[in-house]
Amino acid sequence: METTSPSATHEAAAAGRKVDGYLLAAFPWYGLDEAFTGPRWLMQVGAAADGTVEHGATGHGEEPTIKVEPPQDERFAVVVTVASRPVRRSGDGTGVLEATSVSTAAWLAGSGLLAQTWPTQMDRTLRQDWLDQQTMLAWELADDLGGGSWSELMLPVDGVPTSFAYRESEYGWVLAGSASEGPEEVHIGAYGRGMSAYGLGFSVIKDLAAYEG
Repeated sequence: METTSPSATHEAAAAGRKVDGYLLAAFPWYGLDEAFTGPRWLMQVGAAADGTVEHGATGHGEEPTIKVEPPQDERFAVVVTVASRPVRRSGDGTGVLEATSVSTAAWLAGSGLLAQTWPTQMDRTLRQDWLDQQTMLAWELADDLGGGSWSELMLPVDGVPTSFAYRESEYGWVLAGSASEGPEEVHIGAYGRGMSAYGLGFSVIKDLAAYEG
């Protein structure tokens, strides 16, 4: 399972408009399909050291608020798109990068949910230790999608029923699968809270302007 390490990534949209990072991607972005009529927003993209966009996320619903006690009616779903990459040499030629997979999308979604979570009554000084511990657990779970912690959930992707690995926790839900085949194949991860994953559908984002507020 490959994820782009923090030292090898940067927010491609740091300079200029946030949408510019998304426009640099050589793969299609996915979001919730037209059945979702609520707010949509851009989050950020992850890029390799050479600037190649590798993954990114789009938000739907209410933007989550990182508070010790989040609003009870907080409802959001985030869709993570990961480029399908084979085993390849790193941009600087000093090593080999593993192929991306559904597990990559599962880990990015799992760690994304944790980043939007602050357990009730947890002291501020303890949150980073908790986050580090839970992120490692999310990595282990993502590397074992066939294990008992996951169940299968069928959801439409571009109108085609698609199998996703799905799990729930006290903090929300996480799912991961793949979309399309061939040169534009991508892996899809998603996470959310307050908004049920059952009944969601995913589709290619035809116009990113819908996510620019």
